[in-house]
Amino acid sequence: MKINDSIKQPIDLVTDKAGVNANKKSEQASTSAPATESVTLSTLSTQMKTLESKIANTEVFDAEKVDAIKSAITSGQFTVDSAKIADGLVASVKDFLSTQL
Repeated sequence: MKINDSIKQPIDLVTDKAGVNANKKSEQASTSAPATESVTLSTLSTQMKTLESKIANTEVFDAEKVDAIKSAITSGQFTVDSAKIADGLVASVKDFLSTQL
C-alpha cells in the first residue's frame, strides 16, 4: 500500500482584490487616459474552477473505514498481513528509486 500525500489544500484562483484596487489607483494616478485593457478567461479556466470547488467539498479519506479499523484494533480483531506490507514497501522503494535516476 502506498501512502501519497499529494492532496494539499486547494489553490485559490481568486486574486487579492485589495491589492488589485491599490494597483489600479496608482495606475490611474500616473496616466490620464482611461484603461482599455481587458482579460478573457478560457473555458478551461472555468472548468478548473468548477473542479476546484468539487475537490474542496470531498473528503480525503473514508471516515467509516478508518472507524472500522480503529474498532478492529481496539477489539483485537485486526490482523496485519506482513507479506502485503512487505510487497507494498518494496514497490514504494522501487518507485522512489526510479524517480531518482
